[in-house]
Amino acid sequence: MLGSAMSVSSGVSSIRRVAIFGGTHGNELTGVFLVKHWLKHAGEIARSGMEVRPFITNPNAVEKCVRYVDTDLNRVFDNQGLGLQNKVKIPYEITRAQEINSIFGPKGSKDAYDVILDLHNTTSKMGATLILEDSNDDFTIQMFHYIQKSMAPVHCSVLLIEHPKVKYATTRSIAKHPVGIEVGPQPQGVIRADILEKMRRIIIYALDFMQQFNEGSEFPPCSIEVFKVLEKTAYPRNENGELTAIIHENLQDQDWRALNPGDPMFITMDGKVIPYEGEHTVYPTFVNEAAYYEKNEAFVKTQKMTLSAQSVQCKSL
Repeated sequence: MLGSAMSVSSGVSSIRRVAIFGGTHGNELTGVFLVKHWLKHAGEIARSGMEVRPFITNPNAVEKCVRYVDTDLNRVFDNQGLGLQNKVKIPYEITRAQEINSIFGPKGSKDAYDVILDLHNTTSKMGATLILEDSNDDFTIQMFHYIQKSMAPVHCSVLLIEHPKVKYATTRSIAKHPVGIEVGPQPQGVIRADILEKMRRIIIYALDFMQQFNEGSEFPPCSIEVFKVLEKTAYPRNENGELTAIIHENLQDQDWRALNPGDPMFITMDGKVIPYEGEHTVYPTFVNEAAYYEKNEAFVKTQKMTLSAQSVQCKSL
């Protein structure tokens, strides 16, 4: 049943070009494995009226099975990185970012791809997670709502990375509707069948949603629970930069669970517990993520909130 014109989110055109990025981090192998499969067997992701393009974003890192070669590709899609020129030696990932921007962008332009689905693994016990970059993006919120319903009873969390102090220039940010997909826990350089199946299903449901949208289906107003990033928590370290405490066992593998004031957070080698001393309950995620040791990030604090989206329907019909 169609809603009133005023209830339908405006400005959402048909989705014509979609990219699926694997290997943004070269040792996160589920996305690499799926993209390489779809490059040879495109039927599973083919949708009428849409170009769906699987793409290996960081082939040199994939070949070496490392996160990156010179610098993190998933942090350099800002004006500085995309505009860097005439340097003696530009880092490989900067050059690659500029190539990707020329293919799928330019970022912020009307010619940019409609949707980029950027596939990632985490060593943290986050389960299936969708990453949202804009709380006002009704189309993407509706897509996430559709994916969550389709994935049930498998839970699919939503992480909102809108905070200006925490948000970074992601590879997927080229697109009009950027979508990050994190599935874990999975060690770096390893593929697990259960993790792959969750990620595969998310992609299929996302494409199904876009096809139904293009065919004129109206998706009524909806609400979803999200975890909004507040700040990153660093590991305790000494003056030499060495760890002096590690994640407490009560917090380990407890992504998305409430961390209350006074709860154990870190523990030292001599058994001293370092509690959480904040004033409010938070919900940690990326807990003890292996790739974030170099960034000195023990976990990310989030707050739980509800986002609502207007009804969406393809305006070109």
